[in-house]
Amino acid sequence: MIIKKLDIHAHVVLEKEYPCMGHGMEMGLTCGELRGMYDRIGVERGVALPLVSPEHMSDQFTVRDARLAAGKFPETIGWWFCNIDPRWLTNSPEADLSIPMTYYKSLGAKGIGELTANLPVDDPMMHNLFRHAEKCGLPILFHVGQQGDDYGIVDGLGLHRIEEALQRFPKLRLIGHSHKWWSEISGDCSWENRAGNPKGPVVPGGRVIELMRNYPNMYADLSAGSGENAVMRDPAFGYRFLEEFQDKLFFGVDYCTAGNYRELSRFLDEGVEMGRISQKAYNKICRENLLALVEG
Repeated sequence: MIIKKLDIHAHVVLEKEYPCMGHGMEMGLTCGELRGMYDRIGVERGVALPLVSPEHMSDQFTVRDARLAAGKFPETIGWWFCNIDPRWLTNSPEADLSIPMTYYKSLGAKGIGELTANLPVDDPMMHNLFRHAEKCGLPILFHVGQQGDDYGIVDGLGLHRIEEALQRFPKLRLIGHSHKWWSEISGDCSWENRAGNPKGPVVPGGRVIELMRNYPNMYADLSAGSGENAVMRDPAFGYRFLEEFQDKLFFGVDYCTAGNYRELSRFLDEGVEMGRISQKAYNKICRENLLALVEG
C-alpha cells in the first residue's frame, strides 16, 4: 500500500530576495512552491532545515524563516530544526552552545541542521557543538564536505572522524547526508568519485554500512541526488539496504529550486508494490521514523 511520505530535508524561504550569488540561479522555494512539488510526488509535510554557516547561504535559509514557516504553513512544514554554527558566541571550544540550543528547543525546534560548517569533524569547536547537542537531546543532520572550496563538515576517505564522534558522543543521534557521505556506501569509494554520484554495483566494504551497523546513534538521510543514487545505482542492493536499515533511514527530498526533481519516492513505491521491500520497512522509512524523531 502506498502512503503519504514525510520529508526530513526541506529548505524554504518566506520571500525571495535575490539570486544565489555566484551562478545567478534562483535560490529558495516558498512554501507554496514546495507544496506543489510535494503533491506531485506524494509528500505530506516536511522538516524545514535552516542554513546558518557562512560557507553556504547563511542569509537565505534562516532559523527564523524555518520557525515562522512551520507556524504559518503547518500543512506543508510540519516541523523545524534550528541550526547552530560551532563558531557562534565566542568562536572557541568553550562556548556555551546550550544557550541557543535550549532557547530554540523551547520554541519548538526538533533538531539541529543542516550542519554545513566547513570544519574538521574532530575540531574542538565541532566536538563542543556535539557535546552540547547531546546534552540538550537534539539530533544533528550534517552535510559532509571537503576542506576548503566547499561546505559541510570535513572528514576524509573512510569517515573515521565521524566514527570517533559516534564513539565519543554515544547518546547523540547523527544523521548523515551529501555526496561525500553516500559515496561511502560502496567499498570502492575513492577520492576521485566521492564528490559525485558513482554508478554501478555497490561493492562490499562500504563505510556507511559499517557505521550504521556498528553504532546505534548513526542514521542517514536519503534526500537529494546523492541519497537516491546510493540506493538506486544498484537496485537489488538498494532494496536490501533499505530493508536492513529500515529503523535508521529517513525519506527526504532536499528541493532547493523549482527545477529540482527526485526519483526516490517512485523507487520506494515501486519497491513495496513489487514486494522488494516489506510494507513495514516502507512505512518506517517513508514516515514512521521521522515521526519517532520529532514527536517521540
